[in-house]
Amino acid sequence: MIHLDTNFLIRGFESGSPEDRALRKWADADETLAVSAVAWMEFLCGPLDQPALEFAVNVIDRYIDFTPEHAEIAARLFNLTGRRRRLFVDCTIAAAAIAEGAPIATGNERDFRRFEGEGLTFVLA
Repeated sequence: MIHLDTNFLIRGFESGSPEDRALRKWADADETLAVSAVAWMEFLCGPLDQPALEFAVNVIDRYIDFTPEHAEIAARLFNLTGRRRRLFVDCTIAAAAIAEGAPIATGNERDFRRFEGEGLTFVLA
């Protein structure tokens, strides 16, 4: 299973982008693609057109609910990273990937790399 960050999913709609190629490669390989409820909400905030939404729905195999376990991990990440408000959503997305034991695909590695010591792993596009 590969956990998709919001920005990776958004960039996946840019024809010919590395994210687009990776999504298609993983889909062809029958890789399970997952997105957390938080990342899905962020994606749905758009801007978003109907073809992009339909593509996302067809690509995503699993939607991961935000659980109390995820909340505990996210709170720990938030506190460990200096309680930076701009990282709040990233903490919740990283927590879901960590809890599921899934590597994350993100176009925002700089912000997510700070969570490696807490168990976050990455998949390269």
